[in-house]
Amino acid sequence: MFDRRLYFHVDWLLLGAVLLIAAIGAMMIYSTTYRVLPDGTGYAGREFWTQLYAIGLGGVVLLLFLTIDYRAFAEHSLFLYGGLLALLLFVLVAGDSAGGAQRWIALGPFKFQPSEFGRITLALILAMYFGENRRGARNPSDLVLGGIFALVPILMIARQPDLGTAVTLIPIYLGIAYLGGLRLRLLVIAAAVAILLTPLAWNFALKDYQKSRIVIFMDPQQDPRGAGYQPIQARVTVGSGGLTGKGFMNGTQGQYKFLPVAHNDFIFSVLAEEHGFLGVLVVLGLYLFVIVRSLEAARLAKDRIGAYLVGGIIAGFSFQVIYNITMSAGLAPVKGLTLPLMSYGGSSMIATLAAFGLILNVRMRRFTN
Repeated sequence: MFDRRLYFHVDWLLLGAVLLIAAIGAMMIYSTTYRVLPDGTGYAGREFWTQLYAIGLGGVVLLLFLTIDYRAFAEHSLFLYGGLLALLLFVLVAGDSAGGAQRWIALGPFKFQPSEFGRITLALILAMYFGENRRGARNPSDLVLGGIFALVPILMIARQPDLGTAVTLIPIYLGIAYLGGLRLRLLVIAAAVAILLTPLAWNFALKDYQKSRIVIFMDPQQDPRGAGYQPIQARVTVGSGGLTGKGFMNGTQGQYKFLPVAHNDFIFSVLAEEHGFLGVLVVLGLYLFVIVRSLEAARLAKDRIGAYLVGGIIAGFSFQVIYNITMSAGLAPVKGLTLPLMSYGGSSMIATLAAFGLILNVRMRRFTN
């Protein structure tokens, strides 16, 4: 449990940067969901208050994951992994549906999305598996078993369907395996095999709407009022901000709903419109600081489990940040992949703050026996 002396080893700069990004995201959600009444007054949308509630609850969960030794979580990771699979199975059988997807468990007025906790659970079990294995990730059989740990939740999440969240588990596996000694030539071989299997994936694995997103990404003008509308509007939103932006709550694309789900997948586009290139630089700098500081926590970890755990978490986090930003700029196909800490989503916020609780935990306990 928590020793008061550990208080002095908490990385307050990393914690502050994480909370600052979450606050900026809440501010952007407030702006894009603000409703103006006919008399000129207005009020914040329900999404803003839900996000604040999630940040508060996530802060409590962060403290929990910071207080208890990360090795205790790792040692019970198999039970956590089994619980995750049970929840994912429940979602597939009796989960709540919305927008053609079945991803949630209803908890009164709130909805809980178990797949968001797949990243932290997978990082824990893989860190324990490779960290306790003296051979690391050099043995092919160990890599295969680690891959199975990752593949099962990936397939279950993809069945919801939620391919965006499922894909974020892959960098976690690759990041931990690489830290564990995965040879680069195996990665090259895997990449070559993936390229060769692309035609099979196109014909048998991808659904029609997923194929449409890839085709439209190449040329959005093929269907400017249908599938191409969202990527076109995202580019317009990002480009309209200029150097300093239009000002808080003065954007047109987000405020007047020209950009669909702006508070969720395209919150970065709203930031670019309202605060311009300078605002984007500030947020990108914060994300870069969080990633670099987390990598330093992995380097300073007292054991391999801690190093692998942080490496896996930050690999998934970095992939999600990079993909969402490139998607918002029109440089990647549109996919239901949120921007961590900024996009609207209660389960996503709580899971992300819990993950950073573990990262802070690893750095804080670097001097303990």
